Amino acid sequence: MMKQLKSLLIAAALFIGVSQTVSAQAKVAHINVSELMTAMPEMKAANTQLEQISKTYDTQYKTMVQEFQAKIQKYGDEEATAGNAVNEARAKEVQDMQQRIQEYQQTATRELQDKQEAIYKPILEKSKNAIQKVARAKGYQYVLDSSTGSGVILADGPDLMADVKKELGF
Repeated sequence: MMKQLKSLLIAAALFIGVSQTVSAQAKVAHINVSELMTAMPEMKAANTQLEQISKTYDTQYKTMVQEFQAKIQKYGDEEATAGNAVNEARAKEVQDMQQRIQEYQQTATRELQDKQEAIYKPILEKSKNAIQKVARAKGYQYVLDSSTGSGVILADGPDLMADVKKELGF
């Protein structure tokens, strides 16, 4: 009886060890998502679009700054001949102008970030869907992002980059 119990415990221990080993052997692959997205043709078009938007904001900002600087120069040159009331009104005008420039810069930065997110979102979704499709077809349960700074320290396992690029058609 004692021998049977001992054999049963050993068998249970072996079974638990084997099942843990089997579950620990999940298939894992990796892909550098940043590199994939940079290589996607849609990303080149998106970056061109964002550059155009950025240039538009930058041109408007530079125009506002030039007008501001010209006004400061003009008011500085006329300060001695203008009366106190005029100089005070001009000082207020310059302060208001400076505040509008700062507000424009903040708004432009925020709008550019929002547009960038909106433009990149469908590209990210497309790459994510392709990665999932390839990973499932190859039987991987986990795919790690091996982009720099993603937290993956070693990526010696299977790299899905070539298969995902093929799935995306490039």
